[in-house]
Amino acid sequence: MADGDPPPRPALRWRSPLRGLWLTSVLGSVLLVALPIVTITGLLSYIAYGPQFGQAIPGDVGWLKLPTFDWPTDPSWLYRLNQGVHVGLGLILIPIVLAKLWSVIPRLFAWPPARSLAQLLERASLVMLVGGILFEIITGVLNIQYDYIFGFSFYTAHYYGAWVFIAGFVIHLAIKLPRMWSGIRSMSMRDVVRTNRKNTRPEPYEPDGLVAADPDPATISRRGALALVGGGALFIAVITAGQTIGGITRQAALLLPRGLSRGSGPNDFAVNRTAAAARITPDLTGEKWRLTLTGGPKPVVLDRATLTAMTQHTARLPIACVEGWSTTETWTGVPLRELARLAGVPEPKSAFVRSVEPRGAFNRATLQANQVMHPDSLLALRVNDADLSPDHGFPARIIVPALPGVHNTKWVGSIDFRSR
Repeated sequence: MADGDPPPRPALRWRSPLRGLWLTSVLGSVLLVALPIVTITGLLSYIAYGPQFGQAIPGDVGWLKLPTFDWPTDPSWLYRLNQGVHVGLGLILIPIVLAKLWSVIPRLFAWPPARSLAQLLERASLVMLVGGILFEIITGVLNIQYDYIFGFSFYTAHYYGAWVFIAGFVIHLAIKLPRMWSGIRSMSMRDVVRTNRKNTRPEPYEPDGLVAADPDPATISRRGALALVGGGALFIAVITAGQTIGGITRQAALLLPRGLSRGSGPNDFAVNRTAAAARITPDLTGEKWRLTLTGGPKPVVLDRATLTAMTQHTARLPIACVEGWSTTETWTGVPLRELARLAGVPEPKSAFVRSVEPRGAFNRATLQANQVMHPDSLLALRVNDADLSPDHGFPARIIVPALPGVHNTKWVGSIDFRSR
């Protein structure tokens, strides 16, 4: 080495005999199927929030704007399924993502980082892919647990982070798909399953590949590694799925963000935002509370006694939160379409619902025409044969089939039925 030359870059010691094209291709094939499902359900959740009404976050996304449509109200469990898959599958994939990153980590630290334009493009896609997916996982997990320690809007960051990941995923897939296919075919899964640790051998060495030049003896077989990763994914599924499936499985949902019990008796089910957190006081929801209906020739003002005297409808409907948890309860109240007729707008194009909650990003919501006119869409007064508790929206709340949970507005103060 000549005087003044920089010292050679030290070689990192990557010597696992398991690393190679086959293992990373198998892990990659699982992610190739599953990650698009997580991505699509996430984008569908954004559409379900109603960006056409300006109530999806972020609002103005420029050329990243998604095509919008009226979010369906049937089946009633549609949003529950969408978010259960989005959050549940996203969590289940964490061990597989980490295993995939472990399998390719020598390439992440390769030096020089690029020797050609094609390699430069590959490295750029890796930065977007790896950075994007880690960002989505970390912020997503923190959001599920309501730990907003990152100091920025989760919704905005998660949306743009998703597009960074999508771009990296598409570019990387276009570059690596042929090699992944050849990697899967390079070894037989049957042979891998039959091979124990003692007989585990490294794949053929390639100078620019993932196989170590001087691998250490195997401390686990490939089948053991796959079982370890699969077991981790299964464990997360067990402690997560109950928050969506419900029933007896909810007791195993250790990651349920709002706990296993909220309230008492008929009102003992999950609460996203309590009355105390929303600063709801008895003055706002007591005897002086009134519901104001507008949009017709003149406002219609109703007290709770008048609402309870009207024809009641009962429906068993889920509430599903963006964080993945959901619960199905039996709701009783006045159909929204009856209130629309009472207001003088028998065929509304939309309805703007406002809560008496003084402040909050979700103290209002705009409902589509199909959401107002569905026979099971209610201004709910009771749940499970009992009056709503303050935490669940007493004196009245919205409940609409397949609607994102936060748009089932609680402590409703007014509804403006709009004819255009």
